[in-house]
Amino acid sequence: MEINPRIQSAIIEVVNQQIENNDPPQTAITLSRLIADGCSADPAKELIGCVVISEVFDVLKSGEKFDLDRYVAALDRLPEIPQDKV
Repeated sequence: MEINPRIQSAIIEVVNQQIENNDPPQTAITLSRLIADGCSADPAKELIGCVVISEVFDVLKSGEKFDLDRYVAALDRLPEIPQDKV
């Protein structure tokens, strides 16, 4: 599935801001883990971006608040991508 380049850029910016602000810290931890496992930085950030998109989708679909535990659990499963949103 092709993602609009502007949307992809915005999602990567969200990932970069999470890493820069260490909020949540699990984003930077996940980036480090993926890189240690052999993934380069840009593809690792794209994987994290898939989790961001998945969480945004869940929030919009359900009308509920952001669920940090669900987000962190999805980060922990990377490089497995949330398949129900692909």
